[in-house]
Amino acid sequence: MSESGPEAVAEVGEFRTRVRAWLDENNLSPGPAPGFDAQVAQLGRVRRALFEAGWMRYGWPEAVGGLGGPALLRAVLGEEVASRGLAEPGIYSMVEVLAPTMISYARPELAAEMVPRLLDGSEQWCQGFSEPGSGSDLASLRTRAEQRGDRWVINGQKVWTSLAQFASRCVLLTRTGPGHDGITAFFVDMDSPGITVRPLRTMHGVDEFAEVYFDDVVIGESRMLGRPGDGWRVAMDLLPYERSTCFWHRIAHLFTRLDRLLDQTAEADDTALGAAYLALHTVRCRSRGTQQRLGGGAALGPDTSIDKVLLATAEQQLFDTARDLLPGEIELADSGWRPEFLYSRAATIYGGTAEIQRNIIARRLLDLGKE
Repeated sequence: MSESGPEAVAEVGEFRTRVRAWLDENNLSPGPAPGFDAQVAQLGRVRRALFEAGWMRYGWPEAVGGLGGPALLRAVLGEEVASRGLAEPGIYSMVEVLAPTMISYARPELAAEMVPRLLDGSEQWCQGFSEPGSGSDLASLRTRAEQRGDRWVINGQKVWTSLAQFASRCVLLTRTGPGHDGITAFFVDMDSPGITVRPLRTMHGVDEFAEVYFDDVVIGESRMLGRPGDGWRVAMDLLPYERSTCFWHRIAHLFTRLDRLLDQTAEADDTALGAAYLALHTVRCRSRGTQQRLGGGAALGPDTSIDKVLLATAEQQLFDTARDLLPGEIELADSGWRPEFLYSRAATIYGGTAEIQRNIIARRLLDLGKE
């Protein structure tokens, strides 16, 4: 069956219908417990239920416990999860970043052992990329891995590491030599001796991130992702995934917030609401094309920086509109709008700043040079 032809479209449509029917019959709604710990526990519960029912396995290769089928099935499932508010979309979508990396770069036996643990909710993983002074400038990272026989010893610090305090494993970038060719990726067990995790509280009151210290952490060569020096390629392959299916889930979540805003502003001027809708609709159309290319087997590249710029713009515009149309709701009321508004301020920073994304678009897509 072609993954990009009419047959695949019909398959995706049938899949959506069946998923919706199953979710209608199986209550996976979050409980009343507040806080980020509860969100992570809910994420595990949702993944576990979806995996046991088979839904979480569609769109993934059979070699890692999947049931095959186009990657679009994963986008559809995540959209339904986000639209129903069953799991926080940002942490739910991390599977779309980390599992493809393992499938592409880990030894086949390691991927076959580990990926099902992520899909079925029994483990959470994290991504150790950013460092103090090496955020968007990822190539300047300084966490070092030194080879000692058939082992590697890691020393350094990572920061803004999502879910690190909950994670069992980490996809980690280290420096093993100079330049881009001196970056090597590893798959590290987070309970290894020498790892210290310190959660960081953001301005919206959530300990989503952490700083992670590596002090003489020993890891076997079998945990290397790819070969020595493949780390930059791992990162460049991973980041477009972060800006594809993950964004589709995020957009679905943002549309639910637009619906909530419409319910609360029945008498409002339609101009601002229309502009917010247009921004969301634009990034949704762009992301739909990205999902189709991913489902058709195309390699994603620097063009996903366009998706990132459009999403960040739409997200901030939506919550700016909520602030303007709901006077005092964000500044004075203890409502759900405040933390989401504050989180939206980071939309032009996380996953690569807006400035970096525009540079990528200018240099790599429009060939405008370095000036």
